Amino acid sequence: METMRPVPRTLLRDRAYEAIRDAIVAGELEPGAVVRDAELAERLGLSRAPVREAFSRLVDEGLLESKPQSYTRVTPLTASDVRDAAAVVGAMHELVTRVAVPRLTDTDLAAMRAANERFAAAVGGADVDAALRADDALHDVLVRVSGNRAAAATVARYTPLIRRLERRRFGEGGSCRSAGLHERLIEACAAGDTAEAVRVTAEIWRGLEELAD
Repeated sequence: METMRPVPRTLLRDRAYEAIRDAIVAGELEPGAVVRDAELAERLGLSRAPVREAFSRLVDEGLLESKPQSYTRVTPLTASDVRDAAAVVGAMHELVTRVAVPRLTDTDLAAMRAANERFAAAVGGADVDAALRADDALHDVLVRVSGNRAAAATVARYTPLIRRLERRRFGEGGSCRSAGLHERLIEACAAGDTAEAVRVTAEIWRGLEELAD
């Protein structure tokens, strides 16, 4: 049967990575929780090898910490780590915004508006998962249109560190990002005002640095 082919090892590794990363960001695996490859492999229906590979990547990205022959555990939620990540991610978003604005099409702008409508509805309904998905969708338009793969990879690597704090603050009744700021960003993009779009982008991510405090 042509459709029944072995799943590539890299896909298993990526599946393990994404599942564990999302559980950490969602708080299902809490800060300080010890994680064991055998237990998570069983839960995920995978062998231990791709889980170990995922652990290595998550240690590198700051979501897990490991002491050889002793433990692997979820890193604490540290304000300085979040501030550093927000500064780096913010700089990447400013970069891609500067490149993307002149290239945006009507379809791209419509996608950003639709994402912001979902974002506002999710914030109003206290649906943190939907809010963060919509937020990602809005900003990902600019990342995609810029075509900067290095910036995209950096954003993907460090955004989960920020999301952990956003989810916690939202869950504690705190505020999430402003749909109004998103509207200003979209208006600047639609007007082709690159400088203003970059200013608003900087304001959005500066707010996340402040959230860490």
